[in-house]
Amino acid sequence: MNNLKITCVIVDDEPMALNLVEGYVVKTPFLELKKKCSNAIVAMEFIKNNPIDLLFLDIQMPDLTGLEFSKMLPKDTRVIFTTAFDQYAIESFKVEALDYLLKPFDYAEFLAAANKARTWISLVKRKQQTIFSKEKEFLFVKSEYKQLRIVLSDVLYFEGLKDYIKIWLKDNPKPILTLMSLKSLQEELPETQFLRVHKSFIVSLKNIEMIERSQIIINDKRITVSEQYKPKFLEFVNKNSFNT
Repeated sequence: MNNLKITCVIVDDEPMALNLVEGYVVKTPFLELKKKCSNAIVAMEFIKNNPIDLLFLDIQMPDLTGLEFSKMLPKDTRVIFTTAFDQYAIESFKVEALDYLLKPFDYAEFLAAANKARTWISLVKRKQQTIFSKEKEFLFVKSEYKQLRIVLSDVLYFEGLKDYIKIWLKDNPKPILTLMSLKSLQEELPETQFLRVHKSFIVSLKNIEMIERSQIIINDKRITVSEQYKPKFLEFVNKNSFNT
């Protein structure tokens, strides 16, 4: 986790404040700026499709305040409030903000808050992250307060369900449920064995029984290959096809 990059978004309706925080983020090696927004509505639309670790968020903004916006965020997105008003401090901690920077703040104050966020996010990701073996023959996943050993060759497919993943195994009618994002899982799985074919599915390539049009059949389950993932899937099919 020493090389952990924390993805972040800045939201502030004051251009000078927006640019100041952007400069601080850019000079902080472990922060990765994904977007800066002048209002919460734009930020909300971006975060819907782009998971973010950390939000630097102003409180007093038109249309939607920072406090209101913070209550709508995914639970894995944490907040550091940046505001000129100290009367919101108690309210900010009620919404579990990681820190509260009172404007004007300097880089030292910003860095202290960012380091606090890095410590917290690192701990959370350690807890959520599946422990994978170096050989990628098996993995351990946390399920119902236990660490279960999953042999990768037994996996039929992974199904994403909001913040959870269902792991469907051979000869097991019920899936194993674990708290983890499909994106994080995809980064760790061996590409030669598994392929993401849909926003909600990663399939075991060796367990594909049939391909019919744009659908994969595994253990009587039909999984549609979405347009986004079709090129890579077709590449796999072409490499493994024998045409007479």
